[in-house]
Formats: sequence, structure tokens, C-alpha cells
Amino acid sequence: MTRITSRKNPLLQQVRRLLTSRREREETGLFVADGTKLLREAAAYWPGLDTVILSDGVEAEVPEPVRVVRVPEDVMADISPMQTPQGALFLCRLPEKSPFRPQPGMVLLDGIQDPGNLGTILRTADALEIPVALLEGCADPFGHKTVRASMGAVFRTIPVQTTWREAKEACAAAGIPVAVTALTDRAKDLREAPVEKLAVVIGSEGQGVRREILESAGETLIIPMNPRCESLNAAVAAAIVMWQMTKR
Repeated sequence: MTRITSRKNPLLQQVRRLLTSRREREETGLFVADGTKLLREAAAYWPGLDTVILSDGVEAEVPEPVRVVRVPEDVMADISPMQTPQGALFLCRLPEKSPFRPQPGMVLLDGIQDPGNLGTILRTADALEIPVALLEGCADPFGHKTVRASMGAVFRTIPVQTTWREAKEACAAAGIPVAVTALTDRAKDLREAPVEKLAVVIGSEGQGVRREILESAGETLIIPMNPRCESLNAAVAAAIVMWQMTKR
């Protein structure tokens, strides 16, 4: 076990960069997560747990090969992204890119930019065992806010990232129709659609599903709601679609 007391230590400086820069994460092949609960999830499910940083007085069960570093509480407070640090930060190696495999009854996320929404969707998908793939424009699934919102789901089910072109071609080759959720005149009630046989696209918080996807999708779905309400939060909409997929 190593002890670090200087805020200028190279490891701690690297942690700061990894917390704030997606490019840094991609170039180094590392990402950072925080919290004792998430650390337990990573220790149990993630083979790429690399380094654990603990505040003085905080204990955690860490697999034998993993490097453990101790820091004073004030140093942890300085590097932690949380207002009230739990006393644990840890570095993990990014996984190898997972291939996109189309499946009936899956969700495609188009430009979900809010890390909280993305993490919540990944958490729900993990709970309901619904396959999910991230298209262009989504938040980094390995950003610390997304990892935290997923409550460790990213450690249990590795997020799959792909492009709309790849997803469209793969679904067509596999005979899986693609549907979108959108407010249009031709939209079909979600409850009347065989969503367990479809790949359903959930659009971004502000713009919805991209036009090129809207124009090429075979079916448009709508979640029935009070007429005075325009839309639902993206994570809530995704949860409703995924729940419907489990009911057939």
C-alpha cells in the first residue's frame, strides 16, 4: 500500500484529468469512479479494476493484484467530484469495444447527452435484461456521472456503442424492424406494437430522434399520456418502452 499526501502527485493529477476529459479517458484507456458502493460493484464484476484510492480510515475489500493508495481526508476532498466524498476513488481500465449484435426487443439510444439520464437507462436495462446500444451523440458511458447514475450497471453489463449506419444495416440483415418514439400523426400506441420484436430508438432530451432515423424507421411509436403533456424525460420514456418489452 502506498501513501500520498501531495495534491500535485502525478496519480492524483491524472485522476483530475480523467474525471473531466473524455479524450483523456479514451487516450489512456482508463476511467474513474467514486464511492464505496460502486467500488464493491467494480471489485465483484469488473476485471479491469486498476487502482483504488482510499481516505484514511476508510476500508474496502480489494482484489489482491489491485494497487491501493491511501490519502488524507483533505486530499480526497480536493480530488473527489462529490461534494461529500465517501472516501473512495478508483481507476478502471476501459473495456475492449463490444461488437454490436442486433436483437429483437432492444433499445437504441440516439444522442442521450445527459449523464444522469444515460446512467438511469443503463441501470433500468440491466435490471430488466433489455439489450441497449448507444448511437452517436450519447454521453460517455464511462464518465463518472454516468457510472454513478447507473449504480454500477456499467460494471455488470458493458455498454455497447455503435453508429446508426451500422445498427441500421445489422438490424436489416437480421430481419429486425426498427421503430422510433416520436410525436407524429402516424404514431402508433406503444401498447399495440410488438415491441418485443423491434429495435426501438429513444431520442435525445432536446431534439428527439434524428430526422435521418425518423425517415428510415419502419414504425413510429408513442407513449399514451395526458394530452396537455408534450413529452416525458428520456430516461422515463426508455423505462416505459423497456417495461413494455418484458410484458409479451
